Amino acid sequence: MTEKMLKTHIDTRPLIERFPFPFKSDSYRYSNNAESLIPSFALNITSEYLHEISEKRRILNNRKEQAFQSFSHSIDAQWEILELIVNEMTERFPSYFSIKKLDNMWTFYNHILKEEYSFVFGDSTTLPYEPLDFIGRHIQEDLVYLANRDGDLYMDAGQLCFPANWSIAFNLGMTFTEFHSPVPHFSDSGLAEKVKKFLLRMEPGNAWTRLNWTLTVEHILDTFPENYDDWGSKKAQITSKNVGELVHLRVEDQRLFRLPKSNGILFSIHTSLISIDELQKNEEWLTRFYHVLTDLPDYISQYKGFLTYKDKIIQYLEKILQTKVGASK
Repeated sequence: MTEKMLKTHIDTRPLIERFPFPFKSDSYRYSNNAESLIPSFALNITSEYLHEISEKRRILNNRKEQAFQSFSHSIDAQWEILELIVNEMTERFPSYFSIKKLDNMWTFYNHILKEEYSFVFGDSTTLPYEPLDFIGRHIQEDLVYLANRDGDLYMDAGQLCFPANWSIAFNLGMTFTEFHSPVPHFSDSGLAEKVKKFLLRMEPGNAWTRLNWTLTVEHILDTFPENYDDWGSKKAQITSKNVGELVHLRVEDQRLFRLPKSNGILFSIHTSLISIDELQKNEEWLTRFYHVLTDLPDYISQYKGFLTYKDKIIQYLEKILQTKVGASK
């Protein structure tokens, strides 16, 4: 790994140039779409950093029981995750983060936020929060820890501030199959078992990434089931005229790492949102998005929560694409 690769900067490119567009074909079905992650970085820092860190901390200050949950036996793994994240932050972004280590006495600096913390590595009483919760307050990604035991994966800890309508408070302690049980056809098709076996075979040093997507009304990151009344009700506001402004394609860049000490798996989840109107800046993406929606089975649209306004989106996209075709003649 070169020095240039390690020392990077905040990604300030326009959103349309860095958005993780999730579709590789004109059709979408559930699959194990994980790809090898090279280089194996857990983090992205974008121009939304200050806003999203502020949002994470607001949520954690006001609704911590919704956004952070853990079992006491996950503490050693949490320290392992903190070390992984801190090492990456300080190696890749030395202008923004630094660390001083004197044996087990560490001092962490967040130069963007002008914050400094000294603590004894491995002693949670020297941190203001549990290790996973502490380091999660300095990165845009959500962090979920899956423990590997008894031939299964258990959700043992997580800081989840920007969920796509699922709950860390509800899912804590569940197995991989149990917390995926709401996904239609995922378990009964055998795909859940195949994905679980894939995850159990993961090795340290070989990281993976996958993109998950849904649609959201307005630019709202914290779509908890616990506050569904706040964001779910916005679906009723959608009309054929405002659908391009209100409806956002929501994509999660989920990165997976086998932790060598605990043998568990870390999921880092970076969420990005782009409105349909913004998506127009890339006609190829807009066309593919249209084909995906017209081909998408209702059971997937229902599970992802946009079946009630799916037709409005398709009609809006048809009108835009017809206009673009006409303009090109």
